[in-house]
Amino acid sequence: MTNEGKAQKLLDEITKDPKNKKKISWKKITMIVSVLFVISLTMNILGAENITNFTTADSVVSNIETFLGDNYGVQATITNVEQESGLYKLTMEIASPEGTQPMTSYATKDGSLLFPSAIALVIEEAGEQPVAQQPTQDVPKSDKPKVELFVMSHCPFGTQAEKGMLPVAELLGDDIDFEIKFVNYAMHAEKEVNEQMRQVCIQDEQTDKYFAYLWSFLDSDDYEQALNDANIDTTKLDACVTKLDAEYKVTELLEDKSTWVSGRFPQFNVHADENTKYGVKGSPTFVINGQQVSSSRDSASYLATVCAAFNDAPEKCDEELSSAQPSAGFGLSGTGATAATAAAATCG
Repeated sequence: MTNEGKAQKLLDEITKDPKNKKKISWKKITMIVSVLFVISLTMNILGAENITNFTTADSVVSNIETFLGDNYGVQATITNVEQESGLYKLTMEIASPEGTQPMTSYATKDGSLLFPSAIALVIEEAGEQPVAQQPTQDVPKSDKPKVELFVMSHCPFGTQAEKGMLPVAELLGDDIDFEIKFVNYAMHAEKEVNEQMRQVCIQDEQTDKYFAYLWSFLDSDDYEQALNDANIDTTKLDACVTKLDAEYKVTELLEDKSTWVSGRFPQFNVHADENTKYGVKGSPTFVINGQQVSSSRDSASYLATVCAAFNDAPEKCDEELSSAQPSAGFGLSGTGATAATAAAATCG
């Protein structure tokens, strides 16, 4: 069986039953990149086998950095390589709006597979629970905090942030002024700009259905299914999208590659003014009361961060939400990065 097949078999075994007899704890798994990476990425970098010299490792490093940047918008710099358990152990620095954050990944020696992290097959300790991360910086306060989450609709780290933040927005309701907004360029092709126009229109004109739509979309990556699940008025939606497209020249900018950011990414200017105002550089970017703030992407940590922004926090802030990191990418099952690394990875 190939390494990729073994990884898939292991993933299937773990996800089949969270209380399986082997007690493999998702709380212990240190994932940091997209759920697409979890099974491991077939990169086809070199194709050679059993190569152990550092020159080859150096080539693998270069190709991994390029691959992550070109395909997932992850700005990764590999600072150290060593051999461990028949693999290359890679020490990386991941760029984010808050600075660089460390992480550790692994790659096969032929450069064909990248593993975001090792899975520790450990016995779950009785009573152990993830811990919500408290804000590490002063959060501007107000009576009704304005909370803005900037994402790209198909960025795996943006969807991770949305899955963590939505339960907070649902809990706090009208106590906060919450809105999903979009980064002013798209890294995931035409499907992304089209999806973002849909979401802007649903959020603006069919507001009471937006969360239902977004939950379905985050689970399935199927907008047609999400439209049906949320009972969206598609006639109203289509009219809004047509108007929005004309106003912000979304399709025009998509088709004119001379206007693309860095010659690679089409502009998406619906929230361009806010991007400039807050210095948004990637997905996700979290803004409270006009200031960028950092937070781990689990719901409990987001709740703690948002509640720190109230002059007088409501009783809802005492509610307990999940401290488990959501998985990156689409799908509502599974967990992702540890608290130490969960705010590091971005598309941008």
